Amino acid sequence: MKTFLLRAVSFLLLPSLLTSCFSYGNNTISPTITYNIQDYRLQSLPSAFTSLKEDEVNQEWGKEYKIGLALAKELDLYRAVTAFKRADILAPKEQVERKLELQYYIVLSYYLGHLYEEAIDSFNHSDLVNINSTFPVYQDLLVILYESYVELGEVKQANHLITLLEQEDNTKASKLKLSKAMQKGELYQIQNASYTTQLQDDNEKLMKSFNDFKKSEKTAQALNAFLPGAGYLYVGQKQTALTAFLLNGLCIASTAYFFKKGNMPMGILMAGFEAGWYVGGIYGAGEAARTYNERLYENNANQVMRKNDLFPVLTLNYAF
Repeated sequence: MKTFLLRAVSFLLLPSLLTSCFSYGNNTISPTITYNIQDYRLQSLPSAFTSLKEDEVNQEWGKEYKIGLALAKELDLYRAVTAFKRADILAPKEQVERKLELQYYIVLSYYLGHLYEEAIDSFNHSDLVNINSTFPVYQDLLVILYESYVELGEVKQANHLITLLEQEDNTKASKLKLSKAMQKGELYQIQNASYTTQLQDDNEKLMKSFNDFKKSEKTAQALNAFLPGAGYLYVGQKQTALTAFLLNGLCIASTAYFFKKGNMPMGILMAGFEAGWYVGGIYGAGEAARTYNERLYENNANQVMRKNDLFPVLTLNYAF
């Protein structure tokens, strides 16, 4: 009987030994901060292109162009893209400027719909690759491509575009750099990227609030290692904490019971379950702390970005 109990204790202590070399989190965050432009805001932006002439509207491609514009203004972007593509196909080759406009509107529609890969692919397969700074929406196109590459993790291409934008509008480029730092949770860059006194003040408040209320992943894991469920309670997840405590308690009690009764196979089985719950709980508590920090940061950063129009889409000068 004593041998059985010693084996049970050893089996239950194994997770504790594992946690001594457990890979603790490094308190980094991966926030998700997005912004969906509202139709009223989109409609407030002017078009960079001249209105269709009467003879253009009467042609099939012109009709599709007009339909696409109407749909895009209402943020019916999927059908708008379809109309713009039909117009581009139907428009004669001599309508060089109009075809460029249509191709830009296709890219813009994909971008506004957060279809970044499609936006870049459409650009790469269009005549827009040959435009220069004389194109009316050149800066807006740089913004669109920059954010699309950032969202897709294409750092090299994004850096190239921000360099081009710096040559056109350094203030806008600085705003996009700060926007990227805030959206990606690059905490060490946020303060350095602030380019106005107001932004510096807002970002100082953001960082202070985050640092004051964030939870330590290591602390959450250590608490859960000491008492299953305590790490979840530390981050405010009371129901999960109670569940973790009861499950671990049940597994430990069952393990002790089976070993005491001499049922070694069941004792080992239950000890295995407990090992899984125990180690998994430690990892889960760390993840819970990370998630807590991400939600905390997202709420505060979102307010700062909205207040200062830091979302890239809000830097566009033109729309439909």
